[in-house]
Amino acid sequence: MVDKPIEWTSFDVVNKIRYALKKSFPKIKVGHAGTLDPLATGLLIICTGKMTKKIDHLQALEKKYTGTFYIGATTPSYDLETPVDASFDTNHIDTPLLDQTTEAFIGEIQQIPPIYSALKKDGRALYHSAREGKTVEIAARSIVIHDFKIVTHQLPNIAFEVHCSKGTYIRSLAYDYGKALHSGAYLSSLRRTACGDFTIENAWNLDVLIEFINDTLGHDRI
Repeated sequence: MVDKPIEWTSFDVVNKIRYALKKSFPKIKVGHAGTLDPLATGLLIICTGKMTKKIDHLQALEKKYTGTFYIGATTPSYDLETPVDASFDTNHIDTPLLDQTTEAFIGEIQQIPPIYSALKKDGRALYHSAREGKTVEIAARSIVIHDFKIVTHQLPNIAFEVHCSKGTYIRSLAYDYGKALHSGAYLSSLRRTACGDFTIENAWNLDVLIEFINDTLGHDRI
């Protein structure tokens, strides 16, 4: 388990670990169970060798996240990857409305994944179409929000915690939440804190892990 740094892709982390291991294990398989967006941080489960066969099982585990929404604006990517494309009024938003709206998202809901995602349609990742300015029809799918809490709020910023099923896009949750408030919202920060029974408290700092691998296998620093 690794605490993925911000602005690293999940594949960047895998490649860093693979490179550290390959001097001693040139054919070793390395993979991750559950992609985190580059702007997200937190728990990334890394599998090596025969454990890569368990990736599908691990990806199916429920997830927990903390993060923040920015209320009163939207972006095409539903996060900070793209600039704000629309602004909305927030004067009508108060604590009762926030609580009522949050409660409405708990349980099984329909969610449309963001077009800025690695999800594939017709064999092609959606983000390619997004960057080309193309419109793509994306089908809604069922997900489960087991728990969703607003921890603190001082508009335009809202801090949240969410416990959800696999396949949940927190960026889409932010967008849909803003819509439900009769306003707009985007995801301004995200941290994965748990995957099933795996928790961030037990995850390695990436630099410390690489140093440990080098020391254990007798490698030079990389």
